[in-house]
Amino acid sequence: MYNYPHMAKHWTVEDIPDQRGKVVLITGANSGIGFETALALAGKGAQVVLAVRNLEKGQAAADRILNRFPPSNLEIMLLDLASLESIRQFAESFLQKHPALDLLINNAGVMAIPFRQTLDGYEQQFGVNHLGHFALTGRLLSAILAAPEARVVTVSSHIHILGGINFNDLNSSKSYGPWRAYLQSKMANLLFAFHLQRWLDARHAKAISVGCHPGYAATNLQETGPRLAGSRWTGALMRFGNKMFAQGAAMGALPVLYAATAADVRGGDYFGPQGLTHMSGYPGKTQASRRSREPGIAQRLWEASEKLTGVRYEVIKNREKV
Repeated sequence: MYNYPHMAKHWTVEDIPDQRGKVVLITGANSGIGFETALALAGKGAQVVLAVRNLEKGQAAADRILNRFPPSNLEIMLLDLASLESIRQFAESFLQKHPALDLLINNAGVMAIPFRQTLDGYEQQFGVNHLGHFALTGRLLSAILAAPEARVVTVSSHIHILGGINFNDLNSSKSYGPWRAYLQSKMANLLFAFHLQRWLDARHAKAISVGCHPGYAATNLQETGPRLAGSRWTGALMRFGNKMFAQGAAMGALPVLYAATAADVRGGDYFGPQGLTHMSGYPGKTQASRRSREPGIAQRLWEASEKLTGVRYEVIKNREKV
């Protein structure tokens, strides 16, 4: 366990500072970690945009938040991270309403699913978890840079340490393993988060990029893969694990919320639960793998991501060009 000064007291949602006047965008905000994050930030007065793939589920989530915090300022917007065109349309619509974005939380994702492809032909876990958020962040760059102290928080996984980037088969077209592809996408999340900070530093931007992971949190994420694969046994095993070993989604959201709001967060930091094996517990600063902080690997992935998505991170006279 790491011993940091801010861990003298367990950090909870009660410690989130006032978020009034801030615009927050959360992907995958209708359930699990995303929903708990949206709920907490709405409760602190933020204007929360719920970016969801299903508007009906998004509305149900918004209704739950409004029941808890009636004055909440919520907006539901359609976003399919498996479609670069949907991302482009979403960004255009968002920028028309919100010239500045204080907080972008790249949360949505899929885990260990059977082989599937995005609408653009990319392996779905790499395409959604990494490429989708890479493209979204790039297309929202002007609004991020326009905010006085913006943060981009990218959600990874503690088990990213087992993953790597196969540049010879990024889309798993030669060989596919559900968990191998998931681990690659989570490693990509952190390579992106840390390299985005280098990109921001090089331009003396005030915005920061931070990584985090929720530990082992009980959400729908674990059951999606077995359901799509038609494996009742694996689904039952995942449900058992969630019930017996996982912490709740609200606890899993705390590292995300800490990264998003705590005063001592610095660009390039990485946060997660501080309990045994870092799978549960209250949030704090933790260690990412050495590979996730390799600039050379990150630069190579960045260039490949720009080519695959068609989104280039270029700033000309303080304005975004993608």
